[in-house]
Amino acid sequence: MKKRISSLLLAVFMAVGGASQAFAEEAAETVEKTGFAAFQAKLEAVLDVIDGFVWGIPTIILILLTGIVLTIRLRGVQFCKLGYGIKSLFKKNEGEKGELSPFQALCTALSATIGTGNIVGVATAIAAGGPGALFWMWFAALVGTATKYAECMLAVKYREHCEDGHVLGGPFYTIEKGMKEVTGFSWKWLAVLFAVFGVLAGLLGIGTMTQINGITSAVNDAFAAYKTNYAFELFGKGYSWATVISGLIVTLGVALVVIGGLRRISKVAEKVVPTMAVVYVFLGLSVLIMNATSIPGAFAVIFKNAFGFSAIAGGAAGWVFKQITDSMQKGIARGIFSNEAGLGSAPIAASAAKVEEPVEQGVVSMLGTFIDTIIVCTMTGLAIVIAFYTGPDASGVGDLKGVEITSAAFTRVLGGDGRSVQFLLMLCLVFFAFTTILGWDYYSEKCLEYLSNGNMTLVKVFRWIYIVAVFIGPYFTVNAVFQIADITNGLMAIPNCISLLVLSGVAAKETKKLFDKKDGLLK
Repeated sequence: MKKRISSLLLAVFMAVGGASQAFAEEAAETVEKTGFAAFQAKLEAVLDVIDGFVWGIPTIILILLTGIVLTIRLRGVQFCKLGYGIKSLFKKNEGEKGELSPFQALCTALSATIGTGNIVGVATAIAAGGPGALFWMWFAALVGTATKYAECMLAVKYREHCEDGHVLGGPFYTIEKGMKEVTGFSWKWLAVLFAVFGVLAGLLGIGTMTQINGITSAVNDAFAAYKTNYAFELFGKGYSWATVISGLIVTLGVALVVIGGLRRISKVAEKVVPTMAVVYVFLGLSVLIMNATSIPGAFAVIFKNAFGFSAIAGGAAGWVFKQITDSMQKGIARGIFSNEAGLGSAPIAASAAKVEEPVEQGVVSMLGTFIDTIIVCTMTGLAIVIAFYTGPDASGVGDLKGVEITSAAFTRVLGGDGRSVQFLLMLCLVFFAFTTILGWDYYSEKCLEYLSNGNMTLVKVFRWIYIVAVFIGPYFTVNAVFQIADITNGLMAIPNCISLLVLSGVAAKETKKLFDKKDGLLK
C-alpha cells in the first residue's frame, strides 16, 4: 500500500511539474512579448476557468446535498442541540485522551475560519454574485452546520492515538477507516487525495496568500497617504513601505508561533480570536443599530437578487438563471471559504480535543459555523448591501475590490472621515487573518503527517516552506489569490463530502445512541 501511495504522489508531482514547466515557458514568452500585466490577466483568466469547473453545479449540489441529507438524518441537530453545544463548550475533560480542551479546539478551528473570508470574502462574493450571494451563504451555513457537526464527530470517532501521546485525526482517517468499515473496500486513495489537497490549500490558498494579502491590503489602505512611497517595483507594479513592512512583521510573527507547534498555536488562538470577534461584532452592531431602518430594505434586495426577481422586474427574464447560479456559486464558494463547513479542515482540530464521546465535540464544533457565518459574515454583508444596494444612491460597489468594499461600506453607513473605522477594520482583519495563517499551518502539517506516515522531519521542513509562502503572499493580486483558494477548497470538499454521505448512517447512529440514553447528558 505504501508503495502505491508513493507512486500516486510521484505521478501527481510529475504531472504538476510537467504542467508547471510548460506553463512557465509560455508565461515567460507572454511576459516578454506583452508585459507582466497581460500575463497576470491571462493567469487570472485560466484560474477563472478552473475555478468555474471545480465550483460548478455538480460541486454545489454535492455540498448542499451533504448538508441536507445530514440535517434530515441527524434530525436537525444544528437547531435542537445548539444550546447543548454551548453548555459543553466549557466542560472540563482533564482525564480524557487528547491535546486540547473543547474550547481550545473550537478556538483553533475558529482561528482558521474567522479570517479574511468574513471581511474580504463576503465583499468579493457580493461584488461577483450580487447581494443574493449573501442569502446563499446563509443557506449553505444553515445546512452546513449539520455537516460541521458530522465531520468533527466522525473525526473524533476514527482518530489515531500515537505512541508519543499526541493524536492525529481528520477526514483522511474518517475516509480510510470509516468508509472501509461501512463498505468493506479500501478507500485509502481517496484519503490520500484529501490530504494532498489539504497541504496545497494551506500552502497556496486559504492558509497563506489570501490571509497575508488581505492583511497588507488593509494596512496599505489604512496608511493611504503613504501609498505612493514605494519601497520597490516588481513587474511594473510598485509596492509601498506599508505593504512591505506589514508583510515582514506578520511573517516574523507567524514564524515565532508556528515553530512552537500546536500548543503554542492554540494558546494564541484562544486569546486573540474571542477578543477580535468581540471588537468586530461591536463594530458591526454599531453599523446595524445606526441604520436599523435600512435593514428591511437590505433583506428585500438580498432575496430579490438571490432568486432573480430583480432580473424579471427589469424585463431580462433570459438572465434569471445566470443571476441565480452566479449568486449561488459565489455565495456558496465564499461561504465554504469562510466557515469551512464540508471542507474537512475543522475536524483536524476537533480530533485533538480531550473528549471521550465524539458527539460532545461535534456539538461544540458546529458552533463555529454559526458564529462565523450567521453572526460575523451577516454583519459584513448587511453593511455592504445597505451602503451600496439600497437607497437613492444605490449603484453597486463599482471598481472597489476586497477590503476596500467593506471599509467604504462601513464608512458610508457610519459617516465621518472614515479613518477610525478603517483603522479598526484593519486591526480586526490583521488579527483574524494572522490566526487563520496559524490554524491552516496546523491543518497542513497534519495532512502531511498522514501522508508521510509521521515523518516529523518532513513536517518541520514544511513549516519553513509555509513561512516563505506567507512572505511572498503580498505580491500576488487579490483576484488570483482568491481564485487559487476557491480551487483548493473545492478539491478538499469533494472527497470529504463523499465520505460524509457514505457515513451519514454512522453519524446518525452515534448521535441517537448518546442522546437516547436514559441517564443522557441532557437530563
